[in-house]
Amino acid sequence: MVETIQRKLNDSRLARWTALILIALTMFFGYMFVDMMSPLQSMIEVQRGWTSDVFGMYGSSEFILNVFGFLILAGIILDKTGIRFTGELSASLMFIGACIKYYAISEAFIGSGVEQWFNSWWVSFPASAKVASLGFMIFGCGCEMAGITVSKAIAKWFEGKEMALAMGLEMAIARVGVFAVFSLSPWLAGMAPASVVRPVAFCTVLLLIGLMTFTIFTFMDRKLDRQLGIKAKGEGSSEEEFRVSDLGKIFGSKVFWIVALLCVLYYSAIFPFQRFATNMLESNLGISAKTAASIFRWFPMGAAAITPLLGSYLDHKGKGATMLIFGALLMIVCHLTFAFVLPAFPSIVLAYGAIVLLGISFSLVPAALWPSVPKIMETRYLGSAYSLIFWIQNIGLCLFPAIIGYALKFSNPGHVEGTAYNYTLPMVIFASCGVAAMFLGLWLKAVDRRKGYGLELPNIKK
Repeated sequence: MVETIQRKLNDSRLARWTALILIALTMFFGYMFVDMMSPLQSMIEVQRGWTSDVFGMYGSSEFILNVFGFLILAGIILDKTGIRFTGELSASLMFIGACIKYYAISEAFIGSGVEQWFNSWWVSFPASAKVASLGFMIFGCGCEMAGITVSKAIAKWFEGKEMALAMGLEMAIARVGVFAVFSLSPWLAGMAPASVVRPVAFCTVLLLIGLMTFTIFTFMDRKLDRQLGIKAKGEGSSEEEFRVSDLGKIFGSKVFWIVALLCVLYYSAIFPFQRFATNMLESNLGISAKTAASIFRWFPMGAAAITPLLGSYLDHKGKGATMLIFGALLMIVCHLTFAFVLPAFPSIVLAYGAIVLLGISFSLVPAALWPSVPKIMETRYLGSAYSLIFWIQNIGLCLFPAIIGYALKFSNPGHVEGTAYNYTLPMVIFASCGVAAMFLGLWLKAVDRRKGYGLELPNIKK
Protein backbone atom coordinates (compact mmCIF):
# COMPACT_ATOMS: atom_id res chain seq x y z
CA MET A 1 0.00 0.00 0.00
CA VAL A 2 2.85 2.38 0.84
CA GLU A 3 4.51 1.69 -2.52
CA THR A 4 1.25 2.47 -4.28
CA ILE A 5 0.94 6.01 -2.89
CA GLN A 6 4.65 6.88 -2.64
CA ARG A 7 5.61 9.92 -4.72
CA LYS A 8 8.46 9.34 -7.12
CA LEU A 9 11.26 11.86 -7.56
CA ASN A 10 10.01 12.89 -10.99
CA ASP A 11 6.55 13.56 -9.50
CA SER A 12 8.16 16.58 -7.85
CA ARG A 13 8.02 19.54 -10.24
CA LEU A 14 11.17 21.03 -8.67
CA ALA A 15 13.13 17.77 -8.98
CA ARG A 16 12.30 17.01 -12.58
CA TRP A 17 12.95 20.57 -13.77
CA THR A 18 16.23 20.65 -11.83
CA ALA A 19 17.23 17.43 -13.60
CA LEU A 20 16.34 19.03 -16.92
CA ILE A 21 18.50 22.11 -16.23
CA LEU A 22 21.50 19.95 -15.29
CA ILE A 23 21.44 17.91 -18.50
CA ALA A 24 20.48 20.93 -20.64
CA LEU A 25 23.61 22.76 -19.45
CA THR A 26 25.73 19.93 -20.84
CA MET A 27 24.09 20.44 -24.23
CA PHE A 28 24.29 24.25 -23.85
CA PHE A 29 28.08 24.09 -23.63
CA GLY A 30 28.22 21.47 -26.38
CA TYR A 31 26.26 23.70 -28.77
CA MET A 32 28.59 26.57 -27.96
CA PHE A 33 31.58 24.47 -28.98
CA VAL A 34 29.90 23.25 -32.19
CA ASP A 35 29.49 26.77 -33.61
CA MET A 36 32.46 28.43 -31.95
CA MET A 37 34.33 28.70 -35.28
CA SER A 38 31.31 29.62 -37.41
CA PRO A 39 31.68 33.42 -36.99
CA LEU A 40 35.44 33.17 -37.60
CA GLN A 41 35.58 31.83 -41.16
CA SER A 42 37.27 34.96 -42.51
CA MET A 43 39.78 35.13 -39.63
CA ILE A 44 40.83 31.50 -39.83
CA GLU A 45 41.22 31.84 -43.60
CA VAL A 46 43.78 34.57 -42.96
CA GLN A 47 45.48 33.19 -39.81
CA ARG A 48 45.61 29.46 -40.65
CA GLY A 49 45.08 29.34 -44.43
CA TRP A 50 41.72 27.51 -44.33
CA THR A 51 39.97 28.14 -47.67
CA SER A 52 36.19 27.69 -48.06
CA ASP A 53 36.47 24.01 -49.06
CA VAL A 54 38.85 23.33 -46.12
CA PHE A 55 36.41 25.08 -43.76
CA GLY A 56 33.59 22.98 -45.19
CA MET A 57 35.55 19.73 -44.76
CA TYR A 58 36.37 20.70 -41.19
CA GLY A 59 32.64 21.26 -40.55
CA SER A 60 31.87 17.82 -42.00
CA SER A 61 34.42 16.11 -39.75
CA GLU A 62 32.17 16.45 -36.70
CA PHE A 63 29.91 13.76 -38.12
CA ILE A 64 32.28 11.37 -39.94
CA LEU A 65 32.70 8.75 -37.19
CA ASN A 66 28.98 8.93 -36.39
CA VAL A 67 28.14 8.21 -40.03
CA PHE A 68 30.45 5.21 -40.08
CA GLY A 69 28.57 3.47 -37.31
CA PHE A 70 29.38 5.11 -34.00
CA LEU A 71 25.86 6.48 -33.51
CA ILE A 72 24.31 3.04 -34.02
CA LEU A 73 26.72 1.73 -31.40
CA ALA A 74 25.82 4.68 -29.16
CA GLY A 75 22.15 3.76 -29.26
CA ILE A 76 22.91 0.16 -28.33
CA ILE A 77 25.17 1.35 -25.48
CA LEU A 78 22.36 3.62 -24.25
CA ASP A 79 19.70 0.90 -24.29
CA LYS A 80 22.05 -1.67 -22.74
CA THR A 81 23.89 0.37 -20.10
CA GLY A 82 21.48 3.19 -19.36
CA ILE A 83 21.38 6.96 -19.26
CA ARG A 84 23.99 7.56 -16.57
CA PHE A 85 26.92 5.63 -18.06
CA THR A 86 26.20 6.81 -21.60
CA GLY A 87 25.88 10.44 -20.52
CA GLU A 88 29.18 10.40 -18.63
CA LEU A 89 30.90 8.76 -21.60
CA SER A 90 29.49 11.26 -24.09
CA ALA A 91 30.40 14.32 -21.98
CA SER A 92 33.93 12.95 -21.55
CA LEU A 93 34.34 12.42 -25.31
CA MET A 94 33.22 15.99 -25.96
CA PHE A 95 35.87 17.34 -23.57
CA ILE A 96 38.67 15.11 -24.96
CA GLY A 97 37.85 16.10 -28.54
CA ALA A 98 37.80 19.77 -27.57
CA CYS A 99 41.27 19.49 -26.03
CA ILE A 100 42.66 18.02 -29.27
CA LYS A 101 41.05 20.77 -31.33
CA TYR A 102 42.42 23.43 -28.99
CA TYR A 103 45.94 22.04 -29.46
CA ALA A 104 45.55 22.07 -33.25
CA ILE A 105 44.54 25.74 -33.28
CA SER A 106 47.04 26.86 -30.62
CA GLU A 107 50.40 28.53 -31.18
CA ALA A 108 52.11 25.48 -29.61
CA PHE A 109 51.13 23.46 -32.69
CA ILE A 110 52.48 25.97 -35.21
CA GLY A 111 56.02 25.00 -36.24
CA SER A 112 56.03 21.83 -34.11
CA GLY A 113 57.19 18.41 -35.29
CA VAL A 114 53.57 17.26 -35.19
CA GLU A 115 52.59 19.99 -37.63
CA GLN A 116 55.48 19.09 -39.94
CA TRP A 117 54.44 15.44 -39.98
CA PHE A 118 50.80 16.26 -40.72
CA ASN A 119 51.93 18.62 -43.48
CA SER A 120 53.89 15.81 -45.14
CA TRP A 121 50.74 14.26 -46.64
CA TRP A 122 47.54 15.67 -48.21
CA VAL A 123 49.37 18.95 -48.63
CA SER A 124 46.27 20.82 -49.87
CA PHE A 125 44.70 20.39 -46.42
CA PRO A 126 46.53 22.40 -43.69
CA ALA A 127 47.95 20.41 -40.76
CA SER A 128 46.00 22.51 -38.25
CA ALA A 129 42.77 21.63 -40.06
CA LYS A 130 43.64 17.91 -40.03
CA VAL A 131 44.23 17.76 -36.28
CA ALA A 132 41.31 20.10 -35.52
CA SER A 133 39.10 17.81 -37.62
CA LEU A 134 40.32 14.79 -35.65
CA GLY A 135 39.36 16.50 -32.41
CA PHE A 136 36.04 17.59 -33.90
CA MET A 137 35.33 13.96 -34.91
CA ILE A 138 35.80 12.79 -31.31
CA PHE A 139 33.77 15.72 -29.99
CA GLY A 140 31.03 14.95 -32.52
CA CYS A 141 30.77 11.37 -31.28
CA GLY A 142 30.24 12.64 -27.75
CA CYS A 143 27.87 15.43 -28.75
CA GLU A 144 25.52 13.23 -30.78
CA MET A 145 25.63 10.49 -28.13
CA ALA A 146 24.75 13.14 -25.55
CA GLY A 147 21.84 14.27 -27.72
CA ILE A 148 20.16 10.85 -27.80
CA THR A 149 20.93 10.32 -24.10
CA VAL A 150 19.30 13.60 -23.13
CA SER A 151 16.26 12.81 -25.30
CA LYS A 152 15.78 9.46 -23.59
CA ALA A 153 16.39 11.02 -20.16
CA ILE A 154 13.66 13.59 -20.76
CA ALA A 155 11.27 10.89 -22.04
CA LYS A 156 11.95 8.99 -18.80
CA TRP A 157 11.64 11.90 -16.36
CA PHE A 158 8.64 13.54 -18.07
CA GLU A 159 6.61 10.50 -19.16
CA GLY A 160 2.92 11.42 -18.97
CA LYS A 161 3.89 14.96 -17.98
CA GLU A 162 5.13 18.06 -19.85
CA MET A 163 7.36 16.10 -22.26
CA ALA A 164 7.17 18.40 -25.29
CA LEU A 165 7.63 21.47 -23.10
CA ALA A 166 10.66 19.85 -21.45
CA MET A 167 12.20 18.88 -24.79
CA GLY A 168 11.45 22.37 -26.08
CA LEU A 169 13.11 24.00 -23.10
CA GLU A 170 16.16 21.75 -23.40
CA MET A 171 16.52 22.73 -27.05
CA ALA A 172 15.92 26.37 -26.14
CA ILE A 173 18.69 26.34 -23.53
CA ALA A 174 21.03 24.65 -26.00
CA ARG A 175 20.25 27.27 -28.65
CA VAL A 176 20.96 30.09 -26.26
CA GLY A 177 24.44 28.55 -26.40
CA VAL A 178 24.53 29.28 -30.12
CA PHE A 179 23.47 32.87 -29.46
CA ALA A 180 26.14 33.15 -26.76
CA VAL A 181 28.92 31.84 -28.97
CA PHE A 182 27.97 34.05 -31.93
CA SER A 183 28.21 36.95 -29.48
CA LEU A 184 31.33 35.88 -27.56
CA SER A 185 33.44 34.20 -30.23
CA PRO A 186 34.08 37.28 -32.43
CA TRP A 187 34.64 39.40 -29.30
CA LEU A 188 37.13 36.97 -27.77
CA ALA A 189 38.91 36.44 -31.08
CA GLY A 190 39.08 40.19 -31.74
CA MET A 191 40.85 41.08 -28.48
CA ALA A 192 44.37 42.32 -29.13
CA PRO A 193 46.25 40.50 -30.46
CA ALA A 194 43.46 39.03 -32.60
CA SER A 195 43.48 35.24 -32.43
CA VAL A 196 41.14 32.30 -33.12
CA VAL A 197 42.64 30.44 -30.13
CA ARG A 198 40.79 32.24 -27.30
CA PRO A 199 37.25 31.12 -28.18
CA VAL A 200 38.41 27.50 -28.48
CA ALA A 201 40.09 27.60 -25.06
CA PHE A 202 37.08 29.25 -23.45
CA CYS A 203 34.57 26.72 -24.79
CA THR A 204 36.84 23.80 -23.86
CA VAL A 205 36.69 24.89 -20.21
CA LEU A 206 32.90 25.14 -20.45
CA LEU A 207 32.71 21.55 -21.66
CA LEU A 208 34.51 20.45 -18.51
CA ILE A 209 31.82 22.24 -16.50
CA GLY A 210 29.18 20.45 -18.59
CA LEU A 211 30.73 17.11 -17.64
CA MET A 212 30.36 18.11 -13.99
CA THR A 213 26.68 19.10 -14.32
CA PHE A 214 25.82 15.75 -15.89
CA THR A 215 27.65 13.97 -13.08
CA ILE A 216 25.39 15.75 -10.57
CA PHE A 217 22.34 14.61 -12.59
CA THR A 218 23.45 10.96 -12.35
CA PHE A 219 22.95 11.02 -8.57
CA MET A 220 19.35 12.17 -9.05
CA ASP A 221 18.72 9.59 -11.76
CA ARG A 222 20.08 6.78 -9.57
CA LYS A 223 17.61 7.73 -6.83
CA LEU A 224 14.71 7.73 -9.31
CA ASP A 225 15.72 4.26 -10.54
CA ARG A 226 15.64 2.94 -6.98
CA GLN A 227 12.12 4.32 -6.53
CA LEU A 228 10.99 2.80 -9.83
CA GLY A 229 12.60 -0.55 -9.00
CA ILE A 230 14.85 -0.34 -12.04
CA LYS A 231 18.09 -2.28 -12.01
CA ALA A 232 21.31 -0.31 -12.44
CA LYS A 233 22.25 -1.93 -15.73
CA GLY A 234 19.21 -1.19 -17.83
CA GLU A 235 16.29 1.13 -18.25
CA GLY A 236 13.40 -1.19 -17.51
CA SER A 237 12.72 -4.04 -15.14
CA SER A 238 9.06 -4.52 -16.00
CA GLU A 239 9.59 -4.17 -19.73
CA GLU A 240 11.22 -6.57 -22.13
CA GLU A 241 14.91 -5.72 -22.51
CA PHE A 242 16.41 -4.37 -25.71
CA ARG A 243 17.78 -6.92 -28.19
CA VAL A 244 20.08 -6.18 -31.12
CA SER A 245 17.48 -7.84 -33.37
CA ASP A 246 15.17 -4.92 -32.51
CA LEU A 247 17.22 -2.81 -34.93
CA GLY A 248 15.53 -4.73 -37.74
CA LYS A 249 12.11 -3.74 -36.40
CA ILE A 250 13.14 -0.09 -36.38
CA PHE A 251 14.55 -0.20 -39.92
CA GLY A 252 11.43 -2.07 -41.08
CA SER A 253 9.09 0.70 -39.94
CA LYS A 254 7.88 2.98 -42.76
CA VAL A 255 6.94 5.79 -40.39
CA PHE A 256 10.44 5.63 -38.89
CA TRP A 257 11.94 6.27 -42.34
CA ILE A 258 9.58 9.17 -43.01
CA VAL A 259 10.56 10.82 -39.72
CA ALA A 260 14.27 10.07 -40.21
CA LEU A 261 14.39 11.43 -43.78
CA LEU A 262 12.39 14.51 -42.79
CA CYS A 263 14.88 15.03 -39.98
CA VAL A 264 17.99 14.71 -42.16
CA LEU A 265 16.63 17.02 -44.86
CA TYR A 266 15.51 19.69 -42.43
CA TYR A 267 18.59 19.73 -40.23
CA SER A 268 20.91 19.59 -43.26
CA ALA A 269 19.52 22.98 -44.22
CA ILE A 270 19.96 24.42 -40.72
CA PHE A 271 23.18 23.34 -39.01
CA PRO A 272 25.45 23.48 -42.09
CA PHE A 273 23.86 26.84 -42.88
CA GLN A 274 24.96 28.11 -39.45
CA ARG A 275 28.56 27.36 -40.42
CA PHE A 276 28.35 29.73 -43.41
CA ALA A 277 25.67 32.22 -42.31
CA THR A 278 28.07 34.83 -40.95
CA ASN A 279 30.14 34.88 -44.12
CA MET A 280 26.96 34.87 -46.24
CA LEU A 281 25.75 38.02 -44.47
CA GLU A 282 29.24 39.56 -44.79
CA SER A 283 29.18 38.92 -48.53
CA ASN A 284 25.60 39.98 -49.25
CA LEU A 285 25.53 43.06 -47.01
CA GLY A 286 29.16 44.19 -47.29
CA ILE A 287 29.63 44.25 -43.50
CA SER A 288 32.28 42.97 -41.10
CA ALA A 289 32.29 39.45 -39.65
CA LYS A 290 31.58 40.84 -36.17
CA THR A 291 28.53 42.78 -37.39
CA ALA A 292 27.29 39.79 -39.40
CA ALA A 293 27.64 37.50 -36.37
CA SER A 294 25.75 40.01 -34.20
CA ILE A 295 22.87 39.86 -36.70
CA PHE A 296 22.76 36.09 -37.10
CA ARG A 297 23.05 35.40 -33.37
CA TRP A 298 19.35 36.33 -33.05
CA PHE A 299 18.38 33.26 -35.09
CA PRO A 300 18.85 30.79 -32.21
CA MET A 301 17.40 33.28 -29.73
CA GLY A 302 14.17 33.47 -31.70
CA ALA A 303 14.04 29.69 -31.76
CA ALA A 304 14.85 29.53 -28.04
CA ALA A 305 12.03 31.93 -27.15
CA ILE A 306 9.35 30.22 -29.20
CA THR A 307 10.23 26.51 -28.85
CA PRO A 308 9.01 26.10 -25.23
CA LEU A 309 5.71 27.83 -26.13
CA LEU A 310 5.24 25.47 -29.06
CA GLY A 311 6.16 22.53 -26.82
CA SER A 312 3.51 23.58 -24.32
CA TYR A 313 0.97 23.89 -27.13
CA LEU A 314 1.84 20.38 -28.31
CA ASP A 315 1.44 19.03 -24.78
CA HIS A 316 -2.05 20.49 -24.43
CA LYS A 317 -3.41 20.76 -28.00
CA GLY A 318 -1.28 18.55 -30.31
CA LYS A 319 -0.96 19.18 -34.09
CA GLY A 320 2.65 17.92 -34.27
CA ALA A 321 2.58 16.76 -37.92
CA THR A 322 1.03 20.06 -39.02
CA MET A 323 3.83 21.99 -37.29
CA LEU A 324 6.44 20.00 -39.24
CA ILE A 325 4.87 21.04 -42.55
CA PHE A 326 4.67 24.75 -41.68
CA GLY A 327 8.23 24.71 -40.35
CA ALA A 328 9.58 23.34 -43.63
CA LEU A 329 7.57 25.90 -45.61
CA LEU A 330 9.01 28.80 -43.62
CA MET A 331 12.53 27.46 -44.14
CA ILE A 332 12.04 27.41 -47.92
CA VAL A 333 10.95 31.06 -47.91
CA CYS A 334 13.95 32.12 -45.81
CA HIS A 335 16.63 30.36 -47.88
CA LEU A 336 15.16 31.66 -51.14
CA THR A 337 15.26 35.14 -49.61
CA PHE A 338 18.95 34.71 -48.83
CA ALA A 339 19.53 33.34 -52.35
CA PHE A 340 17.78 35.97 -54.47
CA VAL A 341 16.20 38.85 -52.52
CA LEU A 342 18.99 39.84 -50.12
CA PRO A 343 21.72 40.07 -52.83
CA ALA A 344 19.43 42.27 -54.95
CA PHE A 345 18.22 44.40 -52.03
CA PRO A 346 21.00 44.33 -49.40
CA SER A 347 19.05 45.45 -46.35
CA ILE A 348 19.91 44.71 -42.73
CA VAL A 349 16.19 44.94 -41.85
CA LEU A 350 15.41 42.30 -44.50
CA ALA A 351 18.21 40.10 -43.15
CA TYR A 352 16.81 40.35 -39.62
CA GLY A 353 13.32 39.51 -40.89
CA ALA A 354 14.48 36.38 -42.72
CA ILE A 355 16.54 35.27 -39.72
CA VAL A 356 13.57 35.68 -37.35
CA LEU A 357 11.37 33.62 -39.70
CA LEU A 358 14.06 30.95 -39.88
CA GLY A 359 14.15 30.93 -36.08
CA ILE A 360 10.40 30.31 -35.99
CA SER A 361 10.88 27.47 -38.46
CA PHE A 362 13.62 26.04 -36.27
CA SER A 363 11.13 26.11 -33.39
CA LEU A 364 8.25 24.45 -35.20
CA VAL A 365 10.12 21.41 -36.49
CA PRO A 366 12.21 20.23 -33.51
CA ALA A 367 9.44 21.00 -31.00
CA ALA A 368 7.14 18.66 -32.94
CA LEU A 369 9.68 16.11 -34.18
CA TRP A 370 11.41 14.76 -31.07
CA PRO A 371 8.32 14.25 -28.82
CA SER A 372 6.76 12.32 -31.73
CA VAL A 373 9.38 9.55 -31.67
CA PRO A 374 8.11 7.93 -28.42
CA LYS A 375 4.67 7.72 -30.08
CA ILE A 376 5.94 5.61 -32.97
CA MET A 377 8.59 3.48 -31.21
CA GLU A 378 8.51 1.08 -28.24
CA THR A 379 10.22 2.23 -25.04
CA ARG A 380 12.66 -0.67 -24.87
CA TYR A 381 14.43 0.45 -28.06
CA LEU A 382 13.62 4.16 -27.89
CA GLY A 383 17.31 4.99 -27.39
CA SER A 384 18.26 3.03 -30.51
CA ALA A 385 15.44 4.67 -32.47
CA TYR A 386 16.75 8.11 -31.52
CA SER A 387 20.31 7.05 -32.33
CA LEU A 388 19.35 5.73 -35.78
CA ILE A 389 17.49 8.96 -36.57
CA PHE A 390 20.55 10.91 -35.41
CA TRP A 391 22.76 8.58 -37.48
CA ILE A 392 20.77 9.23 -40.65
CA GLN A 393 20.73 12.93 -39.76
CA ASN A 394 24.51 12.85 -39.35
CA ILE A 395 24.94 11.54 -42.90
CA GLY A 396 23.42 14.77 -44.14
CA LEU A 397 25.27 16.91 -41.59
CA CYS A 398 28.53 15.26 -42.65
CA LEU A 399 27.99 15.72 -46.37
CA PHE A 400 26.41 19.16 -46.53
CA PRO A 401 29.19 21.38 -45.10
CA ALA A 402 31.58 19.84 -47.64
CA ILE A 403 28.98 20.14 -50.42
CA ILE A 404 28.36 23.80 -49.59
CA GLY A 405 32.11 24.47 -49.33
CA TYR A 406 32.69 22.99 -52.79
CA ALA A 407 29.57 24.72 -54.16
CA LEU A 408 31.04 28.03 -53.00
CA LYS A 409 34.34 27.23 -54.66
CA PHE A 410 32.60 26.11 -57.88
CA SER A 411 30.35 29.19 -58.09
CA ASN A 412 33.18 31.60 -57.21
CA PRO A 413 36.01 30.78 -59.64
CA GLY A 414 39.11 32.88 -59.06
CA HIS A 415 37.95 34.03 -55.64
CA VAL A 416 40.52 36.24 -53.89
CA GLU A 417 41.20 35.58 -50.20
CA GLY A 418 39.27 37.95 -47.93
CA THR A 419 36.75 39.12 -50.58
CA ALA A 420 33.00 38.47 -50.80
CA TYR A 421 31.45 35.20 -52.03
CA ASN A 422 28.38 34.67 -54.20
CA TYR A 423 26.06 32.50 -52.05
CA THR A 424 23.19 31.97 -54.52
CA LEU A 425 23.93 28.30 -55.30
CA PRO A 426 24.39 27.21 -51.64
CA MET A 427 21.14 28.89 -50.61
CA VAL A 428 19.23 27.19 -53.45
CA ILE A 429 20.62 23.84 -52.27
CA PHE A 430 19.38 24.54 -48.74
CA ALA A 431 15.93 25.60 -50.04
CA SER A 432 15.67 22.34 -52.03
CA CYS A 433 16.08 20.39 -48.80
CA GLY A 434 13.15 22.33 -47.37
CA VAL A 435 10.94 21.43 -50.33
CA ALA A 436 11.66 17.72 -49.88
CA ALA A 437 11.09 17.99 -46.10
CA MET A 438 7.70 19.66 -46.65
CA PHE A 439 6.49 16.80 -48.87
CA LEU A 440 7.66 14.26 -46.28
CA GLY A 441 5.71 16.18 -43.63
CA LEU A 442 2.56 15.90 -45.74
CA TRP A 443 3.18 12.16 -46.16
CA LEU A 444 3.72 11.74 -42.41
CA LYS A 445 0.42 13.48 -41.65
CA ALA A 446 -1.41 11.19 -44.08
CA VAL A 447 0.17 8.06 -42.53
CA ASP A 448 -0.74 9.26 -39.03
CA ARG A 449 -4.34 9.77 -40.10
CA ARG A 450 -4.52 6.17 -41.36
CA LYS A 451 -2.52 4.43 -38.62
CA GLY A 452 -3.49 6.52 -35.60
CA TYR A 453 -0.04 7.12 -34.07
CA GLY A 454 -1.40 10.17 -32.30
CA LEU A 455 1.05 12.68 -33.77
CA GLU A 456 -1.73 15.27 -33.91
CA LEU A 457 -2.90 14.49 -30.34
CA PRO A 458 -1.79 16.22 -27.08
CA ASN A 459 1.07 14.65 -25.08
CA ILE A 460 -0.37 15.20 -21.60
CA LYS A 461 -2.57 12.30 -20.57
CA LYS A 462 -5.71 13.32 -18.71
